[in-house]
Amino acid sequence: QIQGTIFPAPNFNPIMDAQLLGGALQGISCEKDVLIDILTQRCNSQRLMIAEAYRDMYGRDLITDLKENLSHHFKEVMVGLMYPPASYDAHELWHALKGVDTEEKCLIDILASRSNMEIFQMKEAYLMQYNNDLQQDIDSETSGHFRDTLMNLAQGTRMEGYADPSTAPQDAMVLWEACQQKTGEHKNMLQMILCNKSYQQLWMVFQEFQNLSGQDIVEAINECYDGYFQELLVAIVLCVRDKASYFAYRLYNAIHDFGFHNKTVIRILIARSEIDLMNIRQRYKERYGKSLFHDIKHFASGHYESALLAICAGDAEDY
Repeated sequence: QIQGTIFPAPNFNPIMDAQLLGGALQGISCEKDVLIDILTQRCNSQRLMIAEAYRDMYGRDLITDLKENLSHHFKEVMVGLMYPPASYDAHELWHALKGVDTEEKCLIDILASRSNMEIFQMKEAYLMQYNNDLQQDIDSETSGHFRDTLMNLAQGTRMEGYADPSTAPQDAMVLWEACQQKTGEHKNMLQMILCNKSYQQLWMVFQEFQNLSGQDIVEAINECYDGYFQELLVAIVLCVRDKASYFAYRLYNAIHDFGFHNKTVIRILIARSEIDLMNIRQRYKERYGKSLFHDIKHFASGHYESALLAICAGDAEDY
């Protein structure tokens, strides 16, 4: 059973919430606890209704007011919560592509894990928000086989729900050859299979690959390829197997690799909060022995920490 940590609030009253937020933001000192209590305890569609009520009431844009009154990572969390999911993905991709340095890991996290429908909606949002075509931006800001694979994923043409056991050995053979030969053509075949076959099909292909080569597909990719191309291929495989485990792994690395990669932690917690964050928390605890709640507490502080923990929705025993 897949579940998130944020649910629609019962007895929801957007006008009252808008009023409370207005009071918290217009006061002499911004009442951040009020912002956390409201924005992390309402689902996304409710937050959008609050923003509408806020606009009607004050003639102002809630996101603009949050940006003006808050700072640093706490601002990123509160503002991030106010975007619809597709717009949030588009926002993150735009900044990953158009920032000073391309943030490849952000591109990998989003494009390797989204369904065709999510990709379609994200491209629409990207075009509306930035008046740019996502695929053209990927084309101009990335390069090589990494770019080709991202472009393929961004088409959103993966087969869904279809599997044909009879072709799995053949696909596994193609993957195995691609790991042996490493020519451009083989890399193309490899990414075509990983980007376009259904998850159900790929499960069987990975099993056949193991039978054929005596090696797990992830090990084989890690041995044969390097750089962001290799990271992207591995991300696709891990998402096919279990998205919650993939995101637990990404959160763990973001928290423990040379300090706290705030952007990654914020993005994953917000993006998965209504999808599978509860599952991600479970995988995190199983795999790393400490709870996600504990690790965030250890690294973040102040209202930023409170906001992350509220989204994470940990239990008392998670301290």
